[in-house]
Amino acid sequence: MNKYYITTTLPYVNAEPHLGFAMEIVQADIIARYHRLLGNEVVFNTGTDEHGIKIYRAALAQNKDPQSYVDEYAAKFNSLKESLNLSYTNFLRTSSTQHKKAAQEFWKRCLENDDIYKKNYKIKYCIGCELERTDSELTDNKCPIHPNLEIETIEEENYFFKFSKYQQPLLDLYEKNPQFVLPDFRLKEIKEFVSSGLQDFSISRLKEKLPWGVAVFNDSDHVSYVWFDALVSYISTLGWPNDEKNFEEYWPVVQMAGKDNLRQQSAMWQAMLMSAGLPCSKQIIIHGFITNAGQKMSKSLGNVIDPFELVNKYGTDALRFFIAHDLNTFEDSDVTVERIHESYIANLSNGLGNLVARVAKLCEQNKLSGVTGSNVWCTDLEKYLGEFKFNEAIAVIWQLISEADKKVNLEKPWELEGQKAKEVLEDLVKKIQAIGYNLQPFMPETAEKILKQFSGEIKSQAPLFPRI
Repeated sequence: MNKYYITTTLPYVNAEPHLGFAMEIVQADIIARYHRLLGNEVVFNTGTDEHGIKIYRAALAQNKDPQSYVDEYAAKFNSLKESLNLSYTNFLRTSSTQHKKAAQEFWKRCLENDDIYKKNYKIKYCIGCELERTDSELTDNKCPIHPNLEIETIEEENYFFKFSKYQQPLLDLYEKNPQFVLPDFRLKEIKEFVSSGLQDFSISRLKEKLPWGVAVFNDSDHVSYVWFDALVSYISTLGWPNDEKNFEEYWPVVQMAGKDNLRQQSAMWQAMLMSAGLPCSKQIIIHGFITNAGQKMSKSLGNVIDPFELVNKYGTDALRFFIAHDLNTFEDSDVTVERIHESYIANLSNGLGNLVARVAKLCEQNKLSGVTGSNVWCTDLEKYLGEFKFNEAIAVIWQLISEADKKVNLEKPWELEGQKAKEVLEDLVKKIQAIGYNLQPFMPETAEKILKQFSGEIKSQAPLFPRI
């Protein structure tokens, strides 16, 4: 078997899971399921990012011990597995002993490569991003991603990573790998950022100010900066550095991330890997934001849509469909509950669900059974999934649905009898079997129901997507 490794970012556990992260993890799940169907052995990683001042303050605000706080919220994120029918194999928590040891070993290797040093500094800092912000990146002294949060000033002695040392190696990486960051306009964006000159960045915090974090192995007065710690999760989940065999079998990784993670994933992390003497990632897939009335949907702004509520109302596969079909893969997508409902009725109740119900009923009336189709991918579906174009990929399947609907309306099998009725219905059943087969990565429960219903003796069943 070929090995394939994909990971989401690890979301901060400072609030409940929301639709923005559900989009990222469902997209990753579609790719993981697709590669398993191709016969690949897949590691699919997700988890929770549990350190940093944002987490520490959130725990204090609830009068909770930080570990108890992150335990509670990590469980909520892990519950997405059942709610969204996710197939991830690994759930890495950055507060785990395994990860802490890996993060300390990673620090040690960068230090041994002379890429870590200590200095005094003063910066403007966005707590929401957990990143330094320059004046040119601020609007009215506010972070454009977290305009509701005050920019803070940090002034202390910290350890720094020699990011500036890796400007040319990063540019060489992008030049040699034109598909390293998708979409291409994000690759252009990170090239411009690196070309403009890199500044070394802080990778520690004083423990007396922030006691919640991975201890710096050679300095008990400091904890690791949250980004420097969290990014190591992509290799610690494979057992690095202890399980070198597993690491070498699955690394490098395909990373899914939002556009606000572009710099960290495709520049900072790659430079860190170079410093530690490890291969760079395989590919970085950058998606846009989910917006509400033009504003980014985020926990800090309080304008989120709860994925658990959507699943309770419409079902798991309906939400998975909406994410793949209605959300733009690489650009921002504005989402309202009304838009979700309209898509459900038009595409699922009146679309796929209606087609399946009509054909099953006709097959039952004609006692049709034993129709065998071929398990092949639709033309262009493999191409689009290879390019992470989820909208285009699922549109290929919905074109099959449209063609089957047209055949039903044109051939009018309810008016036919005997061999002619059987021929028309057998062709329709084969089309529906193809729809079911190709739906497997996107809507696995629905695909299984369709394939089971249209094998053997075909009978009517409860609607796949009842009208709400």
